Order: sequence, then C-alpha cells, then structure tokens
Amino acid sequence: MSLCDDTLLCNFPKCRAKLSGFAWVTACSHVFCDQHGSGEFSRSPAICPACSSALSGKLDIVRTELSPSEDYKAMVLAGLRPDIVMDISARALAFWSYQVHQERMYQEYSLSRAESQLKQMEKLLNQQNQSRELELGAMRGEIASLKKVMEEYKRKYSEVSERLMERNRQYQKLQGLYDSLRLRNMVVGVGERDALLQTGHHDFNTGVARQASPQRSPQFLSMGPDVDSRFFSCLEGDGAKTFFQFSSPAREKGRPFIKKH
Repeated sequence: MSLCDDTLLCNFPKCRAKLSGFAWVTACSHVFCDQHGSGEFSRSPAICPACSSALSGKLDIVRTELSPSEDYKAMVLAGLRPDIVMDISARALAFWSYQVHQERMYQEYSLSRAESQLKQMEKLLNQQNQSRELELGAMRGEIASLKKVMEEYKRKYSEVSERLMERNRQYQKLQGLYDSLRLRNMVVGVGERDALLQTGHHDFNTGVARQASPQRSPQFLSMGPDVDSRFFSCLEGDGAKTFFQFSSPAREKGRPFIKKH
C-alpha cells in the first residue's frame, strides 16, 4: 500500500479486507470495516481490536463515509480558518501515513515470517532429501547384492540344469540297455522253455519205451564185488521166482551172508 493508493485495509487481524462504503475510525489511528467495527464497538467499554487501547472518549470512535458526496465535501470545512483547515488536513494525512506505515510493517512481518517458514521448510526438505539419499544408497546396495545373489542362483541353476540333462542322458542310455537286456532275456527264456519242453517230451517218450520193454527180476549187479557169489547163483538157479518169493539158503557156520564193511 502506497500513498497513491486510495483504498484502506481493515485493521482487524483476521479480516484484512479492502474498505469501501462506511468504516470505523479510532483515535489510535486504526480503521475497521463496518462489520467488525459494529460488532467490536457495540460493547462498553470499547477496546481497539488492533492495539487494545481503551476508547472511552466521545469522539474516540467515528463511523465515517469513505466516499462522501460533493455537497459534504463543500460544506465539511467551510467557514473554518485556514490554519484549522491545515491542521485538520495534516491530521488526516498523518492518519493515512500511519496506515501506510502500519501496512508496510505488517507486510514486512509477513515476509519475515514467510522467509522463516521457508527456511524451516528448506531445512526439513534438505533433511528429507538426505534421508532419502541414504535410503536410496542403501536400496542401491541391496539391489546390487540381490543382483549378485541372482547371478549366483542363475549359475547354480545352469549347473543343475546341465547335471540334470547329463542324468537324463545317462538314464536314457540305461533305459535302452535295460530294454535290450529284457528283450534278450525274454528271447533266451522262450528258447530255454522250448528246449525244456522238447527235452521233457523226449524223456517222457523214452520212459514210456523203457516201461514197455520186458524186464527181468532185479539181479543187484551193482552191489559190488564183496557180495557173496552164492546169493546171485541162487537167483540164477531159481529164475522163475521173484526176489520177494526167494528164500535164503542156510548160512555156513562161521561165515556171514554178506560181508560187512
């Protein structure tokens, strides 16, 4: 706000609105909008909301029109001596200068507070950036370690894949050998079974042939050279009798029938 500006601002801390129409002016050189002035100065005793000054005088608070009519301008200072007119004008200009100075001080205060907040935010931002950089560095290191682990797993996977392929090849070879041996055993088994069947059939026929041929009574020729010759002579002399119908001759005294080993 400069001296050439023709708009005042409400001095109520939470308002700061541009004034137009009617305004409340105090003896402590503060001005308020019609809304806040009517609300604040309706109580008694009246207190300035800007500087907390007591406004107990009759003319300490004045509700004035900011854009008076031409008739008011022509008659408000009419009949007054020039020194009074100059005094009134000087006080009015001093009030305006105070408002300008106050607005400048408020803007400087707002600027310093904004700069302080900006510095705090920049400091907080730098701290956050540093922490993010540290986290980013840690994450990069972790990513690098994970890449190494992944490469190691890839290498192990390739080795295991190669071993598995080698085992599969060996398994295929062994399976082929097993199948060939099984087929060979099956062929050999069938051949042996046929040979056994043929041999059994030949033995069966031979046995039947042997049973059909006449046989003599057992001669016990395989008893050995120690058997008494009289035993076999008796068998030959009595050819019509069987072995079970044969009655042994009387033994000689002092000589056994068959020598004992």
